Parts: sequence; C-alpha cells; structure tokens
Amino acid sequence: MRATNHDVIDVRGTEKQGIDDDALWQFAQAEGRLVVTTDKGFARFRNQPHHGILVVLLGKPNRQTIHDRVLLALRQHAVEWPGLMVVMRDRVKSVTRRPHQTKVDPVSET
Repeated sequence: MRATNHDVIDVRGTEKQGIDDDALWQFAQAEGRLVVTTDKGFARFRNQPHHGILVVLLGKPNRQTIHDRVLLALRQHAVEWPGLMVVMRDRVKSVTRRPHQTKVDPVSET
C-alpha cells in the first residue's frame, strides 16, 4: 500500500507486534489511523468514534488476496473512512457507518 501513496504503519516486526487489541486500538486512534485487520474482533469498536475500520475476512486468505481486497476497499471508500467500518469478504462486503460521526478527538495516552 505504500506504493500507492498511502501512509502505512505495519506493526508486524515492531515492538507493537503482539500487543492486545485494546492497546492497538488506542495506538491507531491516537495516530489518526484507519485500522486494517483480518481480526473480526475489531468490529466491537464500531460504535466508538474512530478513523475507520477495515476487516478482511476471506475463505482462503493469503497475502495477495488480502492485499487485493484492501486496495479495492481503499479505492471504493477513499475519503469517507472516519466512522466507517467495512468488512470485505470473498465476494461481498458490508458497510456500517457509526451514527453521528463528525470528528474524532485524539485519544489521550494514559
């Protein structure tokens, strides 16, 4: 995704790899980042103010198929990510908008 001019932080291979979902969520929100994941557990944050959630759930996932679905979602929802949760599956997608999403306040670190 870096090649398509998206500002990406990948936690794999960093000190953040393996942190629990709540800590990763707080980090992403503090950074103002869209969360891209294959973990459907992040859907539980959909009703909180957020900068976007993209969950990729495929029957036979591999690096290329995940990458393709992420790029498709990014093209389809280029400027509307705050408050938006998109679940990309093999053939269908679901889209949920958090009600009354106007602005996401930075999350203070505790």
